[in-house]
Amino acid sequence: MSRLGRLVPTRLRGLRARLVVVFVLVAAVSALTTAGLTYREARNAILQRSQDIAVNDLRAQINSLAPELTVPPSQSDLDFFRVQLERSGTSRDWDISVHYNGVPDSEDSGLRGGVVVPPGLRESVEKRHVPVFQRTDHSGAPWLVIGMPVRQSDGKASALTVYAQLPLNAEEANVEALVSAARGGAVPVLALAVIPALLAAGGVLRPVRRLRQAAGRLAEGKLDTRLDVKGTDELSELSRTFNDMAAELEESVAELRRLEANARRFAADVSHELRTPLAAMSAVTEILDEDAESLDPDTASAVRLISQETGKLARMVEDLMEVSRFDAGAAALHLDEVDVAETIRKTLQARAWQQRVTAELAQDVRARLDPRRLDVVVANLVGNALHHGGEPVRVRLPAPEPESGRLLIEIADSGPGIDPEVLPHVFDRFYKADSARARSEGSGLGLAIALENVRLHGGTLRAANSPDGGAVFTVELPLRRAPEHTAADGDGPDAGCPDAGKENDA
Repeated sequence: MSRLGRLVPTRLRGLRARLVVVFVLVAAVSALTTAGLTYREARNAILQRSQDIAVNDLRAQINSLAPELTVPPSQSDLDFFRVQLERSGTSRDWDISVHYNGVPDSEDSGLRGGVVVPPGLRESVEKRHVPVFQRTDHSGAPWLVIGMPVRQSDGKASALTVYAQLPLNAEEANVEALVSAARGGAVPVLALAVIPALLAAGGVLRPVRRLRQAAGRLAEGKLDTRLDVKGTDELSELSRTFNDMAAELEESVAELRRLEANARRFAADVSHELRTPLAAMSAVTEILDEDAESLDPDTASAVRLISQETGKLARMVEDLMEVSRFDAGAAALHLDEVDVAETIRKTLQARAWQQRVTAELAQDVRARLDPRRLDVVVANLVGNALHHGGEPVRVRLPAPEPESGRLLIEIADSGPGIDPEVLPHVFDRFYKADSARARSEGSGLGLAIALENVRLHGGTLRAANSPDGGAVFTVELPLRRAPEHTAADGDGPDAGCPDAGKENDA
């Protein structure tokens, strides 16, 4: 941006300022055009009138005095004729030069002031025998030069020609007066143009401003916003269209919210209703598992399959209930000052992952976190790395930078990494990278639940591929959290369960 652009106030860049400027420019162009046309027409009219009068007066004087001139005249006769013409034109203050073909010009026969008759004018008068006039400038002053051939009584051209010059100062003064008057009238016109410009800008911008405010309220979620419509112009039609759009949007959003609430309530109700029979089924399958060794091989295999599928179904129900809490906004934090490294160790120990996972944990890293939800996040990410990545899996907790105020936890595996086409979808619910693995252990909700838990803390969760191979999940959490963000109570998956919050099959 140029320096001039930076110096222009923001207010002058608005639509009101532009409308005012356009009105003033139109008024200025109109005033200048009118003044220019008036000046041209008035100047031509004044000069034409003066020229016609001067030519007619000169012709009348020549026709009156020429018959008394001796033919052929002597130089003294021509000088006397010139003096008579000059005296007859005293009111016009013209200067006369008389020439007769065959009589040499005297020193006084030329025009005064060093004015030279233009050659073209002289040629038209003496050869074509027509009266000609021409405006010229001499010493910065306007002059009118007239060439008049004298005809005989029979109408034939004679050898006598008369040239006259007269100043046009009075006419030029009249023209200048017109210019001054036009200039003086243009200034108040430009000033007065600002008033209708402001009125027009206000009339145009007022409904536009109301429309902008209404659109802002609509963007804030106030879907009952409507505009008062008056008139039948284009802006009124725009306001009516806005009201129709807002009404349709309100109805659509209300319907979507109703459907979403019904779907959320259905999932929550189904999950809740399934907990009791699943608990009973889990108890029965535990007893059957204990007696499986005493059963025949086919029956024992069926019992183990039923036990395995019942456990998967129980975990999926718990995941669905947790997702329903997030969707309903009922998930809450129980913040506590925790040792992050110790919390991660307990997560690995509870699931017997110490031998399969390498932990690089900085000591004395404390933060206000919900330990149960941090356990779910770490368990889901490590479980996902073990099941779908490759061992060894590494959990890294670097010491936070003093000024960053952020806590980083990295979980990396040694597998082939995540397909670039799959990477944008790894946190989507029920997403599985391989459709052939529809019967895998994961429910497709684990990574989504981990992401929601991280967001609940005000942090971020990112997935990427390491340059050295394998997938890397990075958890970024705030080291401190304001007390007002702490919730009174919450509910969630069992953090102590090794399979709590199983990851997406990404």
